Amino acid sequence: MGKDRIPDWLNSSLWSTTPSGDDRLNHDSTSSSSAVPEPIVQPPVPVLPPAAASSPQSSVTSPKSEFRDGVDKNSNDNSNDNDQNASSSGVSPDDISRQAQLLTELSKNVVNLRELRRIASQGIPDGAGIRSTVWKLLLGYLPPDRVQWSSELAKKRSEYKQFKEELLMNPTEITRKLEKSSVHENDHSISESSGVLSRSQVTHGEHPLSLGESSIWNQFFQDSEIIEQIDRDVKRTHPDMHFFSGDSQLAKSNQDALKDILIVFAKLNPGIRYVQGMNEILAPLFYVFRNDPDEEMAAAAEADSFFCFVDLLSGFRDHFCKQLDNSNVGIRATITRLSQFLKEHDEELWRHLEITTKVNPQFYAFRWITLLLTQEFNFADSLHIWDTLLSDPEGPLETLLRVCCAMLILVRRRLLAGDFTSNLKLLQNYPPSNISHLLYVANKLRSS
Repeated sequence: MGKDRIPDWLNSSLWSTTPSGDDRLNHDSTSSSSAVPEPIVQPPVPVLPPAAASSPQSSVTSPKSEFRDGVDKNSNDNSNDNDQNASSSGVSPDDISRQAQLLTELSKNVVNLRELRRIASQGIPDGAGIRSTVWKLLLGYLPPDRVQWSSELAKKRSEYKQFKEELLMNPTEITRKLEKSSVHENDHSISESSGVLSRSQVTHGEHPLSLGESSIWNQFFQDSEIIEQIDRDVKRTHPDMHFFSGDSQLAKSNQDALKDILIVFAKLNPGIRYVQGMNEILAPLFYVFRNDPDEEMAAAAEADSFFCFVDLLSGFRDHFCKQLDNSNVGIRATITRLSQFLKEHDEELWRHLEITTKVNPQFYAFRWITLLLTQEFNFADSLHIWDTLLSDPEGPLETLLRVCCAMLILVRRRLLAGDFTSNLKLLQNYPPSNISHLLYVANKLRSS
């Protein structure tokens, strides 16, 4: 293949196939212990939490009914707010075969992770109700040995519960704990009338006006700004989905879980804390785990999501650290890798974008990479892409870059015919695509 030519394998008539009819999500965006399920032999029937449907008689919603149509931010048509249009109208023979393979692999006493990755990379059928278990295995949260699942889950969920008890307590509650402790140590130090610490016993670090670095109140006020940002972002998470947004008890409960996870993460990781957009990466994990057909597993979605979020973000955490932006592990270095990857596989397109029309890849790829493509496609398609990302033994980043490069190649004709304005608009509002085709191209880039 010549450097300036379109890759030969893209000349196939396959790419003239009409894209799937799924609309993309357009919106701004810069939860309990459980038992382990018995070995899976047949596809379980998904039992989902009640959805906040606009119609009061709708109380149970299937996974696909949460996959909304794209909503135009400037549209006054409210018809898109309804639950409708799943990503596919039926189950293909390939899906049935892949589902059977996954169920067989999950039923083994020791799961073969290599084989699981191979099967899951092609997509996990939505109706199987097993994506939750597969993702936990792919992320290393569950060990391959099924015998260990119960003890590992119990340990992790207990650990998360302890995190919440220690990190989500406000200074008043901490002071009250200290007060109760003091009662046991010295009954005479407590005022009999009020039951509060005497003035002389309130230490400097426990005073609300203390500015000391070790002051629990000073730290509380510093955390407040981040907590407020998390609250705002969580409320903006997928506003088109009743699972995440609205005034229903379900939506509020899910929002509370997302907030607690992000706050605990921020406090445990002071070097990064919280960065806008982390809510969008957490959302698919929590959605999948909360919709596990095993009710006990679904009830522990918050704790499971926390640890899987940490595991997933460990491969991308440098992208969220501003101090590393210009380093060889920062987001700019990763965007440069994408640019070089495109040049290697389609130099003509690379030259037109970056030299002729001067479209800096940071203008579009920053969001693609930092949010793991959660904002470029509808929710159902994002889950399919994540099946592939999480299945890569090299780590999600390598596959992510190949998918991003494939996204550019699949719209190369429009890009080559466009100028700066039209190309930037196209890449910042990526058109609806056939996700199977996209992932096929990305896989070809691995082997070419």
